[in-house]
Amino acid sequence: MNIKEELFKQCEIFVNKRAQTVTEIISSNQKALNSETKSSAGDKHETGRAMLQLEMEKASQQLSGIQEMKEILSKINISKKSTIAHLGSIIETDSVNYFLSISAGQLTVNGKVYFAVSVSSPIGKLLLGKTLGNELVFNKIKKIIRNIN
Repeated sequence: MNIKEELFKQCEIFVNKRAQTVTEIISSNQKALNSETKSSAGDKHETGRAMLQLEMEKASQQLSGIQEMKEILSKINISKKSTIAHLGSIIETDSVNYFLSISAGQLTVNGKVYFAVSVSSPIGKLLLGKTLGNELVFNKIKKIIRNIN
């Protein structure tokens, strides 16, 4: 399996784990909401229900973010080769390596560290459309693009 395939697979695993965690939170909160009975002390009961409702809303928002990540991953063609940084590119600079995909953080393949970043993130926006040898400055640090795959 090549590096890009492995990075893509790790991003899929990242998204699936997040989806599972959020689904479990929603299920747990739903059970807690259903088990809250009116026999509890009035205000305390209402506060508990309100807190659970807020948790449910937060989890639902996270679920829609996860769905967006899945859609972005479905648009990546890992066999596409280009000298211009695009969604699905591996960009190696003189200091850091990036995988333009979703914000999945640090990934390691064959002992080499890559940062999976979204094209809508600040660094992702900077990298998008760059070519070999281009310089970019991020957080006041200059980086030179050494390779795009």
